[in-house]
Amino acid sequence: MLSELTKYLGRPKLYTPSSAPFWDDEQISKRMLAAHLDPEWEAASRSHAFIDKSVEWISSILPAKDNPRLLDLGCGPGLYAERFCRKGYQVTGVDLSPRSINYARASAAKQGLEIIYVNQDYLDLSVDDPFDIAVLIYRDYGALSDTNRARILAHAYQALKPNGHLILDVFTPLQYQGKGEARTWEFKQEGFWRPEPYLCLESFHRYDDSNTFLTRYIVITDTGVDCYNIWDHTFEVDDLRRELNRAGFADVDIYGDAAGAEYQANSTIICAVAKKMTRASNEPEP
Repeated sequence: MLSELTKYLGRPKLYTPSSAPFWDDEQISKRMLAAHLDPEWEAASRSHAFIDKSVEWISSILPAKDNPRLLDLGCGPGLYAERFCRKGYQVTGVDLSPRSINYARASAAKQGLEIIYVNQDYLDLSVDDPFDIAVLIYRDYGALSDTNRARILAHAYQALKPNGHLILDVFTPLQYQGKGEARTWEFKQEGFWRPEPYLCLESFHRYDDSNTFLTRYIVITDTGVDCYNIWDHTFEVDDLRRELNRAGFADVDIYGDAAGAEYQANSTIICAVAKKMTRASNEPEP
């Protein structure tokens, strides 16, 4: 056990993956679903009041009558998807968590909402019929490695119609300003990570040269050690524009959050609304 634990006590290389599944773990997915459904707790999702504002804003700038098909990437239990559907969009939601997708399907059926839900990793996304809008909200984009960010942008590009729009939000480096590297530990009889007793060693690491930050959770039980690396790549406005431009998106409008707040120099969040560029027939896809 000790030799297994010591593998995770050093500083990991940038974007080292977790050692165990996260989204489809039985206990973690149960706790994540509870966090999604708590209307005030901004852990897995924004507060439900903010989600209401976000959907109102998006539907005002890209109304369903002109942009009927909407793709919700990382849809979770359907909090955004249901609200978009009520605004008149034809919604498809994609999420890796079977528990969240099962909840979303049951909730939509109960309310008579015609929403398509797909249990799939959006990094492996392929669609037959293109969309007018794709959303990747609550900073999922920053949790991805450089390679996987390029991958999801390529998939989003392919999934959108010409002149379709991608909406995503990320943190700026100011979110972590003044936060020092640290380690703490906590013992639980039962909790977020496991239904049985466990010890959790939590650490925070800064990778300032790349504007990337890591919160690491090492979970120790009687039967083993698992390590969960939660990465967050943060962006300056120009950096985010460049990534979107390289992937084939232009006319990038910048906001201070996913409800249309004005972006300020001291904002900790950037929301980008980017349009898919049309390409000449002989120009390669991103």
